[in-house]
Amino acid sequence: MRIVIVGGVAGGMSAATRLRRLDESAEITVVERSGYVSFANCGLPYHVGGVIEKRSALLLQTPESLYERFRIDVRVGTEAVSIDREAKQVTVRDVETREESVLPYDKLILSPGAKPVLPPIPGIERALPLRNIEDTDAMVAAIENSKTAVVIGGGFIGLEVAENLLHLGMKVTLVEAMDQVMAPLDPEMVAPVHRRLRSGGIDLRLGSGVTAIGERDVTLADGSSVPADVVVASIGVRPEVGLAREAGLKIGERGGITVDERQLTSDPSIYAVGDAVEKSDALGESPILVPLANTANLQGRRVADDIAGRGRPARGVMGTAIVGVLGLQVAVVGMNEKRLRSAGRPYRAIHTHPGSHAGYYPGATTMALKLLVDPETDEILGAQGVGEDGVDKRIDVIATAMAGGLKASDLAELELAYAPPFGSAKDAVNMLGFVAENRATGWEKCKQWHEVAEAQNDGWTVVDVRTPREFEAGAIPGAINIPVDELRERLGELPDGPLLLHCGVGIRSHVAYSALKESGRQIANLDGGYTTWWAGTHFAS
Repeated sequence: MRIVIVGGVAGGMSAATRLRRLDESAEITVVERSGYVSFANCGLPYHVGGVIEKRSALLLQTPESLYERFRIDVRVGTEAVSIDREAKQVTVRDVETREESVLPYDKLILSPGAKPVLPPIPGIERALPLRNIEDTDAMVAAIENSKTAVVIGGGFIGLEVAENLLHLGMKVTLVEAMDQVMAPLDPEMVAPVHRRLRSGGIDLRLGSGVTAIGERDVTLADGSSVPADVVVASIGVRPEVGLAREAGLKIGERGGITVDERQLTSDPSIYAVGDAVEKSDALGESPILVPLANTANLQGRRVADDIAGRGRPARGVMGTAIVGVLGLQVAVVGMNEKRLRSAGRPYRAIHTHPGSHAGYYPGATTMALKLLVDPETDEILGAQGVGEDGVDKRIDVIATAMAGGLKASDLAELELAYAPPFGSAKDAVNMLGFVAENRATGWEKCKQWHEVAEAQNDGWTVVDVRTPREFEAGAIPGAINIPVDELRERLGELPDGPLLLHCGVGIRSHVAYSALKESGRQIANLDGGYTTWWAGTHFAS
């Protein structure tokens, strides 16, 4: 069998090497437009910043090593220019000599990836993308002897590049046209990220896009000018679908190649994988674009399995992802509130602020966790986490629970590894399950941070059950302060009408709620406490 693969790296090379392991007789040819077919693209920002010192560490395999071990014919510096679907042939061209040749195939796998978004603004040719080794080399050369940099875009790559340029001692400005970085995070969850960026020395400009790029500066939509010896474009990516479109393959509504559960395109002899394809949403009905390396790797493997006659349907994608931001771990899985509201889907939000491990053991830090739950079925719809330690494993556990079909309340029952340096006897994931259980059974009513002002207008009194010192340091406007330990003796001081209880993170106010539950009063607990309220009302500052 003759198999031609267009594009290497995660999806293409995963398919190629898996195919060889499954079929020793297959003729496998990989064409890659760039000069490198197998490299650690997720490590590129860290080489730019000198964290990964050796460039060679990024190069995982070469055409020579792939031939020696797998007998795969890898042709770098070669681009696919057209597909003749009737003849089952791909015309390829050497990017240097411009010489063309034809590759016949029985099965064709498209793994062209995605291309950087470069908006049509004056001077955009100065902006450097970061998608491959050639881009990395260009950026390393550009930052030599440079002192200032502007990074356009506050997504995963933009944040990593900004941090790494800061690591080199450069003065870095991060420009994001929206009112927050990290779009997968909801506003109250992104607040600590904004604070960390600014306290770490990055000039964060939110809500103002770039209108022009000059020789040594960048002009923003608000009229201000920012010095920029180097400009980095990390605005996002679009699926690379030119070859597929010209071949008449179906392109989906999101702009990616349409594939079925076997990764087959509209042509039964052509597969497609990776950033170029639309994925099945594990939590919704509409296709989504998720440019993640682990998904591309798995899709490549599954295509190889399918060609070898041992395929299985592709799983839906939940978008599990993590990024490091100046010592913070920022991780997400599934849907956020913005997407759920846009889809008109009901949900219940749960916020907690647990320690990364047992508080009595040195080094514990506070995490912010958010769980989104279907109020009717108790299905887990998504989760977000921000903190210095322990966020990764909590989001991974929740992602695994989602994949396994566990309900939010089931998180309470998980038996997770525990010792004081690593967690708590009631792990942070268990605690989310306890809260979910209380909400699902109706035992506790709550309100969200963005509902406080409306509740006060409707006659609710906000009762802060923290200590007087905490109250004086910062409080919700209009709140009264009765510490939880004094609440039972001071019930007569509570005003008439409904009461919205809160503390720092929701634990002490849960105790207060329990004490008042049988009083006949209308009460609610403020989910996530003052910490979440403050983050939500100050997320852009």
